[in-house]
Amino acid sequence: MKTRISTTEKTIEVPDIGAVIIKRSIKAKRVNIRLKPFGVVELIIPKSVNEKEAIDFLLYKKLWIQRTLKKVAEKESKLSTFDETTTFKSRSFTLKIEKQNRTDINLKLKNGVLQVSYPETMPVTHPSIQDAIRYGIEECLRLEAKSFLPGRIAWLASQHGFSHNNVAIKKLKSRWGSCSGVNNINLNLHLMRLPDELIDYVLLHELCHTIEKNHGKSFWKLLDKVTGNRARKLDRMVNQYSTTIY
Repeated sequence: MKTRISTTEKTIEVPDIGAVIIKRSIKAKRVNIRLKPFGVVELIIPKSVNEKEAIDFLLYKKLWIQRTLKKVAEKESKLSTFDETTTFKSRSFTLKIEKQNRTDINLKLKNGVLQVSYPETMPVTHPSIQDAIRYGIEECLRLEAKSFLPGRIAWLASQHGFSHNNVAIKKLKSRWGSCSGVNNINLNLHLMRLPDELIDYVLLHELCHTIEKNHGKSFWKLLDKVTGNRARKLDRMVNQYSTTIY
């Protein structure tokens, strides 16, 4: 995986809102306001719209922006900042962040290392860099999950006599996995951040739902059977992890 993310943008100061990052987009079809962690406001402008019209729209939405920024601020304490000292590891790759003499942000996965290179003129805390790092991590996790999880769940199913239909890899907000009424299984790409025994636990959890569709006594009895009577302990262990990157 190799991705380049342009940093062409400018920042203006808007009364009662603060710093606003203005970005021109050839893909945007309308003016769009994005509110990000750390009080960052982005104004995305299509090529066909002039800047004054876009700023007028921004001012029209001022009260909404102020209210929403307060909500975003409540979540800031949960967000970690990725920098050169960050330790991040999945089953197959580690993260390396470094500043370089360049004008863009570059993401490259090679030999088990996701390298994020960013301009030395920008602080690593800049929202564009933090967004790029999170994007890179999640795309690498997605590749890893697609390569590993379908085969692993198929093997576990064969070992324990389960049968399932399609397996899909998704970015789920609050679940590690799910099983539909027709036994299609969704798995969270963030499973790749868990220890192997907890990955297997989640896969077995969803396989048990192919037989027991709720979390009643029969479900936990079956899950205990396939986990060596460790279902509740493994469940507590997996609940110590977050399904999102902080």
